[in-house]
This record gives sequence, C-alpha cells and structure tokens, in this order.
Amino acid sequence: MTPFTSQELRKGFASFATGVTVITCLDEHQGHHGITISSFNTVSLEPPLILWSLKKHSRLMPWVEVGKKHLIHVLELSQENLAMHFATVKENQFAGIAHKLAQSGLTQIEHCVAYYECETVSVHVGGDHNIIVAKVINLKNHPEKEPLIFARSKFVGLDFSEAKTT
Repeated sequence: MTPFTSQELRKGFASFATGVTVITCLDEHQGHHGITISSFNTVSLEPPLILWSLKKHSRLMPWVEVGKKHLIHVLELSQENLAMHFATVKENQFAGIAHKLAQSGLTQIEHCVAYYECETVSVHVGGDHNIIVAKVINLKNHPEKEPLIFARSKFVGLDFSEAKTT
C-alpha cells in the first residue's frame, strides 16, 4: 500500500455513510450547549452502551466526562439546518431552535428521529479525539421519521419504501 495524505484519508472516511446527531450537555453553571456529531455508534445491548468522539481540546470536553449526562439527538431528514447550526460555536445556541427541557434538565431539540439520554462511563484517547462511551439511561424513538445521513461530504436521505429487511 502506498502512503496517503490526511486529505486523502478524509475523503476515504467520507465514503462511509453515517447518521447525523446533535449532542446537548450542561456546563458547570447549568448553561446549555450543543454540538453536531457524526461519529455516533452503538456498542452493546447489555449493558446499553453507545460511543461517539469529540476533539480532545473541545470546549465541551469537561461537560461530557465520566459521570456527566448528555442527550443525543438523531436528526431527521429535514433538519440539515440544525446539523449546520450546531457545527459551529456561537452564543446562545438555542435561540430560534424549537426545543424544550427534558426531565433530566438537558436541552431536547424537537422533532428528531430518536433521543438517547446518556451518562458517560469512560473516555479513551484516540489520536486527536476522545472516544466517549456512555450508558443509555432513557430513550425515545420515532421510527416513522426519516434520518438525516452524511456521506461524501453531503447530507442525504434514505428511501425506506423499498428497503429489504433482514
């Protein structure tokens, strides 16, 4: 195999389609924050575990460490604007965004495909990112909604009308 550049690797990674999520969390002053993440993945049913990654030096890192709670939102096909909105840091991130407070006190963005309320159980260093492993404490799922997918640096949807089930 020949060596590759980081740009070639980035393009190669873009060939893998992923769902798009927004993670919300609370800071030490109960301030609400959110970030777009496409690195979400399932780990285990027993116990119910998921993982996702965050840049090591992200401002959110202290608020998602072991023992901290966060809410993962699986975005719906029409929520591309939310993915872009939470992809950048801004003041008062939730202004103009349809949301409410979940029972946990975390911000819940409305109209998503699924919600996973989680508590971080471990954090592992993975290169320039931290891998957050979290236990799912509560969930809501809306299987009738179409998820937003990101592949080849574009947002896309899936046509489930003729999808085969296994």
